[in-house]
Amino acid sequence: MFGQQGDIRDPTLFVTVVFVLQPSKMYYKLNGVTQRLAGSAPSAYSPQGLRVTVPTEAPPMIFATPTKYVSEAGNTVEYLGNNKVPDLQKLFQKSDGIPVHLKRGLMDKMLYRTTMGLTIGGTLYCLMALYIAAQPRK
Repeated sequence: MFGQQGDIRDPTLFVTVVFVLQPSKMYYKLNGVTQRLAGSAPSAYSPQGLRVTVPTEAPPMIFATPTKYVSEAGNTVEYLGNNKVPDLQKLFQKSDGIPVHLKRGLMDKMLYRTTMGLTIGGTLYCLMALYIAAQPRK
């Protein structure tokens, strides 16, 4: 009985059924009326929203001022303010025993102390949360 012609367990019948039932590639598009996916012909397949378009006119300029090339600008360099780098170099290179992250005065000290306080407070809060989480439930 097993392996007879037409038996469902026949390997040749199984292969034939698999190839017959395997669907071909199906394309879909969105129906504008029902807002549902509908079958589409595979020829001239173009997914909606992914069409390649070339603009007919150039996009408008974002900035109204024209760009100057380096060769047009010449050798002059324009600064908006005075150069603070030499003064800051003198300040930071002075050997007075103060760490470099505290050399600019009161604001640096306040920022440093706030950061240290938040770090220590966060560490203590994490340890407390771990302690509470380690306790058995009542």
